[in-house]
Amino acid sequence: MEKEGSNEGSIYKRFKPHLLMVLSQIGYTFLYFITEASFNHGMNPHVYITYRHVVSGLVMLPFAYFLERKVRPKLTLALFVEIFILSLLGVGLTLNMYFASLRYTSPTFLASMVNTIASLTFVIAVMLRMEVLDLRNPRGVAKVVGTLVSLGGVMTMTLYRGPIMKNLWDPLIHIQRNTTIHENWLKGSTLTVASCVTWSIWYIMQALTLKRYPAQLSLTTWMSFIGGAQSAVFTVCVERTREAWTIGFNIDLWSTLYGGVVCSGLIIFLQLWCTEEKGPVFVTMFNPLSTILVAVLAYFIIGEKLYTGSIVGGVIVIVGLYLLLWGKEGDQEAQVKSQEDSSPAHDVLKGHNTQGFTSAEELLKAEP
Repeated sequence: MEKEGSNEGSIYKRFKPHLLMVLSQIGYTFLYFITEASFNHGMNPHVYITYRHVVSGLVMLPFAYFLERKVRPKLTLALFVEIFILSLLGVGLTLNMYFASLRYTSPTFLASMVNTIASLTFVIAVMLRMEVLDLRNPRGVAKVVGTLVSLGGVMTMTLYRGPIMKNLWDPLIHIQRNTTIHENWLKGSTLTVASCVTWSIWYIMQALTLKRYPAQLSLTTWMSFIGGAQSAVFTVCVERTREAWTIGFNIDLWSTLYGGVVCSGLIIFLQLWCTEEKGPVFVTMFNPLSTILVAVLAYFIIGEKLYTGSIVGGVIVIVGLYLLLWGKEGDQEAQVKSQEDSSPAHDVLKGHNTQGFTSAEELLKAEP
């Protein structure tokens, strides 16, 4: 019995990052529907970004202060500047460019471009030697093939429609859509591409910053407050009407609370933890899952058209993701082997550190 429990705990610990990333994508899936309803209700996207990150900072602050007070490094001026740039890449600049591009391009184009972030991150990580890539090893080849296959699946979902799947029943929820798009291909595509590039750099920079500031809760809190302030400055410049900043007890409030607490708070913290454990490429490769989940839920719940191309592309994405994850397992096996070959002093130090939990990171790493 004890051996079976130990094996179950070992399996859970091994696949914990995978489970957390799947849960994160489920969280982002619900965000899509609730923010769409809020924007159609009249919520300004830039105001939403500002409020959402202020809420995230306020919620995460007490957890960061108490759980990481013994492990949080001293915040130097150089480190603050680094976090400021990280917040600008992840919140102030990227998200505002992303939502601004919605005004000038189609949602289809935006979805196809955003799902290239995983491939961009992989290329940047390889160039910076943050990702191990050995093409003489089958697992190394699997990383490249998996990335390309996933990208192909995303493009298939976006560019190939095919026959429409027949709706099985009437929509459970009716969402009135705002279909007004002021098309400007040059401006819209420029904003979209720029947001994807900065988003990819943000994932890479997370891994670098975590090495100097290994406190995920505190880093999440700092990014929320600083990113919210950056977004507020931008929003004031483009939206000065008082009505845009006023939200009532309606879908606008609920979307702000959900986006702040769940997505900008909890999910960003989980992503930071997985980035430190597995690297930025691992985190971004799960992004297309939310596209698949959105398409499926939209079909069953709100009666959106589901095309055969979406199903075929979704299957291709999953195959590519499996190949990449199989390739990434080779990195983990090499890391475990390296640890086993290390000096006995490592085991002694490890034994002294298991007396108690002093941070959220240790709580996540603990076996049940």
